[in-house]
Amino acid sequence: MTQTLAGLDVATDSKDKRMKAIAVTPGKPNTIHLREVAKPRTEEVPGGRGVLVKILRVGVDGTDKEINAAEYGAAPPGDDYLILGHESFGRVEAVGPSVTELKPGDFVAATVRRPGLSIYDQISTYDMTTDDTYFERGINLRHGFLTEYIVDDPEYLVRVPEGLRHVGVLMEPTSVVEKGIAQAYEIQRRLRVWRPRRAAVLGASTLGLTKAPYLNSTLIDQVGARYVSTEEISLTEASRQFGPFDIILEGTGFSPLVFEAMDVLAKNGVLVMVSVTGGSRKVEVPADRINLGFVLGNKVAVGSVNANREYFEMGVKDLSTAELAYPGWLSKLLTHPVKGLENYQELLNTLTTAKGAIKVYCEVAPL
Repeated sequence: MTQTLAGLDVATDSKDKRMKAIAVTPGKPNTIHLREVAKPRTEEVPGGRGVLVKILRVGVDGTDKEINAAEYGAAPPGDDYLILGHESFGRVEAVGPSVTELKPGDFVAATVRRPGLSIYDQISTYDMTTDDTYFERGINLRHGFLTEYIVDDPEYLVRVPEGLRHVGVLMEPTSVVEKGIAQAYEIQRRLRVWRPRRAAVLGASTLGLTKAPYLNSTLIDQVGARYVSTEEISLTEASRQFGPFDIILEGTGFSPLVFEAMDVLAKNGVLVMVSVTGGSRKVEVPADRINLGFVLGNKVAVGSVNANREYFEMGVKDLSTAELAYPGWLSKLLTHPVKGLENYQELLNTLTTAKGAIKVYCEVAPL
């Protein structure tokens, strides 16, 4: 039962005040579980700026697997659990009285990082924070999106056109790619003129896909790219055949490839690293050759984590362009849906064992 108050739907039944969520106990491996938590209210955001979003789909990736393995991640203050999920897509259900940017029925994707105390946080580039402590929904000190509802400030909610509703769950990985490429071009202003001709995308997840796709050879061919497996040919040999690469976007989560990418990068090239490695792997590298190549070749290597609102908005534009240029292609990336939060174990198993998986995601509610 609900009553309408000041234009908001307010739950009066105790059952309506609770909801399901997929969570872990940070610091303890393999603790993924389903739990009941309080349903958030728009009043929780100060100044009447709350937006209640019904979650429709949430993508999962290696980050979720590593948090469940207790490699990193922390619970919000006052809780001993962390709700997982940082790749969100949902529909606005209610807004506070001071919200003018969004309305009920709008589709949205939520950004992940939240501001800290550094100067970068204060100018809305919180993805560039210099704080040692950072806040990321579903990752560190803030609950994530693998739940039925969230409430947030409209500053962190990006409207997604209805025409992209079927692929809206790709917004977060797309934003990471957008930032990486934008950062590369910003750095290359040092050259006055930079016209990259060849690019290599390393990785087989949605990060790689929205950079240039890596998926499988058939899907790659459809967008005019070339798929090469490192099981058949090394990155060094691929560079000899198809390079040199002016920009390399590394998203494998396999750190030895980073150093090989440094070695094969073209002169005046940029290596953008977007994957996180939580292990302690050690490898031997041709350090002198890599260093010499970087100095004499004016090369650059840059790390890029997360993305702020600007890059989500860029992602909306580019996904719209991709949908127009290659109708139906983006939907083929959504390979492994898992229906319902209660099937959290199937979601994790699919993420870790499914063959040919590009994007594994939870169908929290119907589109």
